[in-house]
Amino acid sequence: MAETVLYHFAFDPGSRAARLALGEARIAFEETACRPWEPDCPLHALNPSGMPPVLQTTAAGRALTLCEAGAVLGWIQDQSKEPLLLPADAGERAEARRLTAWFDRRFTDDVGAVLLHERMEKPLLRLGPPEARMLREGREALKGHLIILETLAGARDWLAGRRLSQADLIAAGHLSVLDYFGEVSWGAYPALKTWYMKLKSRPCFRPLLADRFPGVAPASWYAELDF
Repeated sequence: MAETVLYHFAFDPGSRAARLALGEARIAFEETACRPWEPDCPLHALNPSGMPPVLQTTAAGRALTLCEAGAVLGWIQDQSKEPLLLPADAGERAEARRLTAWFDRRFTDDVGAVLLHERMEKPLLRLGPPEARMLREGREALKGHLIILETLAGARDWLAGRRLSQADLIAAGHLSVLDYFGEVSWGAYPALKTWYMKLKSRPCFRPLLADRFPGVAPASWYAELDF
């Protein structure tokens, strides 16, 4: 395969899902770390929204620029002769898509837009310290979502069913960022913790465990496979 480059921000959940999917598919790629909030960020010329991730590659002699996680994961699935990121079973495939949409909308709006704004975006943009009220609201919303995920993880091998799917990788992209900041109380969600340990043990996950956010050390268990 021709050279493939992923433009990403290490603590963007969608960027993490793209890295996991590329690793799971064993597609060799180069990484270009980006800071989307900076005016000279290359993402602004690549993606009209200016958001990561963006994958540039060449297929059949044609240059492709794939913007954001949905397009990147869809392209990766299209490269595989087997059902790599979407299960072959129609019901599980539909469930994987449902969970993907849930993370893209509800989880992002309820949790990411609140907790990651307070814990991550404010320091990067120098917007002041986290607001206690917003942290409480984000953490309460996170609990509700984790209860749902705990039920799924306790009843299934993977979140959408019997096979690992894009739903697992997208969920891991979101939860791993929150886990870095110590926002996930894994002890209260044993089935989900087992699911997460399975994912952390896969080779595709190892690069994420080496990520470090400037000025903030990860939770003590962040890089531990068995925690």
